[in-house]
Amino acid sequence: MATIDTSYTPPPVTSQTGTTPTSPVSKDASTTANGTLAGNFQTFLTLLTTQLQNQNPMDPLDTNQFTQQLVQFAQVEQQLKQNDQLGQMIALEKSSQSAIALGYVGLTVSAQGQTTQLTDTENAKWTLSVPKTASVTVNIKSSTGQTVHTGNYTMNPGQQGFVWDGKDASGNQWPAGAYTISVTGKDATGAAVTIGSEVSGTVDSVDMSKTPPVLTIGTASYSMDKITKVTRPGL
Repeated sequence: MATIDTSYTPPPVTSQTGTTPTSPVSKDASTTANGTLAGNFQTFLTLLTTQLQNQNPMDPLDTNQFTQQLVQFAQVEQQLKQNDQLGQMIALEKSSQSAIALGYVGLTVSAQGQTTQLTDTENAKWTLSVPKTASVTVNIKSSTGQTVHTGNYTMNPGQQGFVWDGKDASGNQWPAGAYTISVTGKDATGAAVTIGSEVSGTVDSVDMSKTPPVLTIGTASYSMDKITKVTRPGL
């Protein structure tokens, strides 16, 4: 049986990440670019030196042309330094993201998502964000793709909890595991209404090999930009 918790109150918020971290350039790409620039830099220096050594004393290098070449020389050198500084900034940003991600381990968070856990002691729960009054169809599927619940509801605007006790229409109890919700809605005119869903759970681990780092909640994974709320332990 599934129920809509109209008295649902979202958990207290202690922090929120609403900004998507900038995706850094890969290390291999940055190294290749620097290597290419460094090679061009050395080639340019060799050509300029050779040109100065072999110029005609009776017809020396034009001053304006020489100045332009020096400016190009300085621009290449500046670009090399900027690339080095950018690489350092990227490394610092990645280190900062990793430190923040580690702080989520053991905390209860809410994230944009559809998959949550049904346990032997806890019902499966979602938070639905309804922009306006709508006729809503809710489908819940098991991790193997089997439909375990289908229902039609009228939902009012706002955030509200949706709770499924693990039983299908025949009263059969489904086992503990991951279950995924899909929600479609229509307003009074028949126009489609987009309804967002969030799940809550304890962060078990963090995969810092990805950018941004990915948090694991049960069997589902969420990037840090999907986290909407963090709840203090004990609340």
